Amino acid sequence: MEILDLTALGREHLDAARSASNGRSSTKLLGDHTATLRSNLITLAAGATLQDHESPGEATLIVLDGSISFHAAEEAVTVNAGSMLVIPPLRHGLTAVTDAVLVLTVAKCP
Repeated sequence: MEILDLTALGREHLDAARSASNGRSSTKLLGDHTATLRSNLITLAAGATLQDHESPGEATLIVLDGSISFHAAEEAVTVNAGSMLVIPPLRHGLTAVTDAVLVLTVAKCP
């Protein structure tokens, strides 16, 4: 059994995101490209974006720290720390309103 300290990992990757030219840093938490269930920690410096992309399957996004603006189709929502968003099966993207630490979990459709 493995326990991950997401707070410490988030701090580490947020420091890296603040230094990165694209304002992002991430690491795999669970699974790989062959697994059905995958989970990644993603950190974004304020203002950094994840450009619009297709939905890879059923997915959730948990905001551990900070705030993001998430958009899909014509709808946009602000998601704050402590909240979980069920990602719709639509083309979508997001922008960090503040420095943000996220956990993305995807169940990739076969």
